[in-house]
Amino acid sequence: MLKRRDFIAAIAVAAALPAVAPEAQEPEPLPDMILGDPDAPIEIVEYSSMTCPSCAAFHTGTLPELKTRYLDTGRAKLVFREFPLDRVALMASAIARCGGEERFFAFVDVLFRLQDRWARSENPVEAIGRIVRMAGQDPATIDACLADRALIDGILAVRLAGDNRYGIEATPTFIVNGESHSGNMSFEEFDELLRGIEGDA
Repeated sequence: MLKRRDFIAAIAVAAALPAVAPEAQEPEPLPDMILGDPDAPIEIVEYSSMTCPSCAAFHTGTLPELKTRYLDTGRAKLVFREFPLDRVALMASAIARCGGEERFFAFVDVLFRLQDRWARSENPVEAIGRIVRMAGQDPATIDACLADRALIDGILAVRLAGDNRYGIEATPTFIVNGESHSGNMSFEEFDELLRGIEGDA
């Protein structure tokens, strides 16, 4: 679980980016990426950093059963929101967004499963490029993706909006029907929480 002390790295991310015109300094957050029925009665918002090991553990360990039991059945939906805590996570988030909405969650899943191959690499972009190539996409799109200032600003705006609204202290953080839960949760913990919400309905 990545803690708030790592925000110094996140601040460096924004500081390292080129200056923009005043009218572009407060971009709107990007559209949500939703897994499951958008009209599902329970909303699980996940704030996640692509280089966070606990986030990878959630996606590889907890999410498959959560998806089968709750998302695929229409009982809940997962709203994925980027919360990059370092420059590498920001780049990975941008590349995932560039793959398009239909491929987004599949690509995020691959990045989390192979996190140890690229997140600590000497050249993370090159390592992600190899993964992109394996997924049948053109690695040449990566440069254009990372040069898309509107996309980068949008991801940073998602992070800022989440912090302002919920005071995110660590990743992953889950906002379940408005209630914050910090840290990787097991399926059993989710199951107890979600059944409790259903029982209150």
